[in-house]
Amino acid sequence: MDWGTELWDQLEVLERHTQWGLDLLDRYVKFVKERTEVEQAYAKQLRSLVKKYLPKRPAKDDPESKFSQQQSFVQILQEVNDFAGQRELVAENLSVRVCLELAKYSQEMKQERKMHFQEGRRAQQQLESGFKQLENSKRKFERDCREAEKAAQTAERLDQDINATKADVEKAKQQAHLRSHMAEESKNEYAAQLQRFNRDQSHFYFSQMPQIFDKLQDMDERRATHLGAGYGLLSEAELQVVPIIAKCLEGMKVAADAVDAKNDSQVLIELHKSGFARPGDVEFEDFSQPMNRAPSDSSLGTPSDGRPELRGSGRSRAKRWPFGKKNKTVVTEDFSHLPPEQQRKRLQQQLEERNRELQKEVDQREALKKMKDVYEKTPQMGDPASLEPRITETLNNIERLKLEVQKYEAWLAEAESRVLSNRGDSLGRHTRPPDPPASAPPDSSSSNNSGSQDNKESSEEPLSEEGQDAPIYTEFDEDFEEELVSPIGHCVAIYHFEGSSEGTISMAEGEDLSLMEEDKGESGRLCHALKSE
Repeated sequence: MDWGTELWDQLEVLERHTQWGLDLLDRYVKFVKERTEVEQAYAKQLRSLVKKYLPKRPAKDDPESKFSQQQSFVQILQEVNDFAGQRELVAENLSVRVCLELAKYSQEMKQERKMHFQEGRRAQQQLESGFKQLENSKRKFERDCREAEKAAQTAERLDQDINATKADVEKAKQQAHLRSHMAEESKNEYAAQLQRFNRDQSHFYFSQMPQIFDKLQDMDERRATHLGAGYGLLSEAELQVVPIIAKCLEGMKVAADAVDAKNDSQVLIELHKSGFARPGDVEFEDFSQPMNRAPSDSSLGTPSDGRPELRGSGRSRAKRWPFGKKNKTVVTEDFSHLPPEQQRKRLQQQLEERNRELQKEVDQREALKKMKDVYEKTPQMGDPASLEPRITETLNNIERLKLEVQKYEAWLAEAESRVLSNRGDSLGRHTRPPDPPASAPPDSSSSNNSGSQDNKESSEEPLSEEGQDAPIYTEFDEDFEEELVSPIGHCVAIYHFEGSSEGTISMAEGEDLSLMEEDKGESGRLCHALKSE
């Protein structure tokens, strides 16, 4: 998988990621340089430096921690902190082999990155220029068609007017013929511009920009590999002078070798792939239909109120330019503000969290039910009524979580459908050549799909509360009674106690008690006991 295919509409992400990679390279160079200075001063300063460069955010909240480059860098910092006592011996080697070489390589990468993005912007500017020419030719075609209609109406009116001279009629007909010829030429020019723009647009989205994005990917992977080699240089310098800490240095070498440029590219795709399909061809808009009618047709595109009919609004759907600015979106509960692929992933996470919470509540309800049965069969251990509020609260939580699970399942199904639909559309447009200008009949598949989806949703009825709750208590009573008749041990009271409060029993010194159940709660390891009869 490559950036040109999977991240074709994520230019801002690529721009930010490549810049982040160069910043990481510069940070690493700066880190090593400062490290040599700190090592010459004292080991304590080295540990402070490591703390300075460690990520400020937890790994689970930092998307950059998913890249092997970042993970290797963090691992190196941790290894550096382990052998902070003997730093002065490696300062000179690190300064020459790491700082100077990587700083020089960083400058080369910055120039190459700048060149690739300039090439992409020039390509988009050319496509935007072609789109403007297309819009101009379309407006000219529309204007010439209206003029041709007007001239034809004038000629027909003079031809039917008995007071008009033959010269006036002939002149009007010549003017109508001229306008008709101009409209025909405008039509041909518009069709040619449309075909040219569709060809250029296809070349831009399926060839030109993917090639530029692939070059950026190759550049970024080379930079990541070189950075990994720089990590390796750090460990090599250490191994030359500090054999005592060879194990720590070997761990740093492992971290350096763990840099996987290809995998980092795949991680970037998984984090930011939108799932959108690329834009299709612009449709041909024909304004010449009234011009081809017979001269005797008095309507000639004129409405009943006598005013000429304006054809074509001249409006076009907004283009999705890779270099265009993204509009700010409002965060929604169903994550519909995100691209389809990212929406699907976020909904899947939310659904898994709700299912875990639901299972936790179900387990808690089972535990409370079991405790209530114990209290009912052994009143000395507690009042069953005291558990009712907690059981009710747990039931309410279960019902609430079930509704949320159903809600997120519905949203997830819709998001997955969008992802699959966009994949199909993108593959279809990727393999077929641009269509010639033609009028396409309306597609009724969307309404059929919508109908089938409604039928599918209406056929899925939620389970009843009785059916959902039934499995939780199945076979519980029999199992629990078997546990009650089998004590886990016996004990003797070592002092007299009056059990006057709820959940306690009275006992006399020396009295024999049966241990029925072990309690591993927060208050410690206790045992529920019954008096021996």
